[in-house]
Amino acid sequence: VKSYPATIKVYTRTGDKGTSSLFTGERRSKDDAVFEALGNTDELSSMLGLAIAYLQATPADTLISRLEAIQCLLQDVGSNVATPLNTEKQTSKVRRTRFDSDGYHCKQLEVWIDELSEGLPVHRSFILPSGGLAASTLHVARTVCRRAERSLIPLKDDVDKETLMFVNRLSDFLFVAARWAAMKQNVSERIYIRQQVA
Repeated sequence: VKSYPATIKVYTRTGDKGTSSLFTGERRSKDDAVFEALGNTDELSSMLGLAIAYLQATPADTLISRLEAIQCLLQDVGSNVATPLNTEKQTSKVRRTRFDSDGYHCKQLEVWIDELSEGLPVHRSFILPSGGLAASTLHVARTVCRRAERSLIPLKDDVDKETLMFVNRLSDFLFVAARWAAMKQNVSERIYIRQQVA
């Protein structure tokens, strides 16, 4: 873990007027679509951190290393989002923040999905977010991931297509991971039951 000298301050005051800067140095309003997407991916990473806390020292703790890897990849997603592809005179920064150009990380998610899917109980009804603290937190992470994906759509011409693919596949992974965690922790999932009118 990198430590910082006491002289470096967390606050800069540069955003006090409602703007923040991209990796390119361009300043935009904090309600810009870029910062909406960055906020959503940051929230997603935080939710994964909470899921990791609930997975520790449980039969499902082998999932932790994958979630930690995903947290790091979400930082890379953020770098890609913060460096619009159409930025002029910043081609070196655009190259540095290229995300998953060979599609490896998206394919890795698919491998993990297939692995975790083996042996999962088959339900013919909708599965409600449930299954214990870890599983339920992963379900929340899944919904945040979907929001992150939606917030990337207005930026689709400014981010790598692999970024959109990765975030889309990530929500699928989180759904399966939630189910797997519930199974490993031996906590029952709840399914949708149509409510009858009294």
